[in-house]
Amino acid sequence: MNRKARFFIGVDCEGAACVVGEPHKGLKDSVNYPFAARQAALEADAAARALFDWGAEEVIVWDNHGSGVNLDYSLLDPRCKILLGSGCKTRFPGIDGSFDGVLFIGYHAREGTSNAVLAHTYSSLAFQSYQINGMEVGEMEIDGAFAGKHGVPVIFVSSDDKCVSQAKERFPWAETVTTKESLGWNMALSLHPQAAADAIYQGVQKACARLSQMEPFEIKEPLSVAIRFKRMDDAAAASLYDRERKPFALLDGFTRTGVLDRLEDLFL
Repeated sequence: MNRKARFFIGVDCEGAACVVGEPHKGLKDSVNYPFAARQAALEADAAARALFDWGAEEVIVWDNHGSGVNLDYSLLDPRCKILLGSGCKTRFPGIDGSFDGVLFIGYHAREGTSNAVLAHTYSSLAFQSYQINGMEVGEMEIDGAFAGKHGVPVIFVSSDDKCVSQAKERFPWAETVTTKESLGWNMALSLHPQAAADAIYQGVQKACARLSQMEPFEIKEPLSVAIRFKRMDDAAAASLYDRERKPFALLDGFTRTGVLDRLEDLFL
């Protein structure tokens, strides 16, 4: 048991138990959103409690859905520190090599994943796909790479079965919990909310017991980036600049490509 261990929990909302949104609406505009924000907080709390019970000294919970002000923070273990809000042009702000692991709670499958609940990459309206160095990536992989750049491993992921499958492909060492079986964009067969939280607690305890087996996830730099948009006008208007501060090349009307020196440059 490491009494000085530090962990970072990234929390999204779409992958939480009993969250499916509504047709033709973003999650935040759906009747399911208040529940989603509460359930994501309860699942993050379960993960945090497991970390503290194992012996963690510090746990940061990062609300990263949308504008970063979603969770009912009073539901979190009071020992947690909470990162919230927007305006920082990076992912996992403040992460460094002193952290022992990152956890992804309530994340979702990447855009284009068949029959995955609320699957998207950053914007369900804007992007068809993100590719880096020829690899299809979503928010989970990019966040994992930000941590991995500092030598910090992804140790746990909870989400629907489609996202969990992608997590196992990219982070085969990590513990996972499936909160629901995706049956479509707005449909799932879910665990009960409390059962999901209980499973997350147990899963995080298992991850901590195997901490020495965890590995950082890395995306090699420089990055060859291809971003495919859903609309030609969005692709034409995109402000994307390569390592030489030249606009990304526009291919086939929908795709922008360029080379970046650093992962952080994706968000400048």
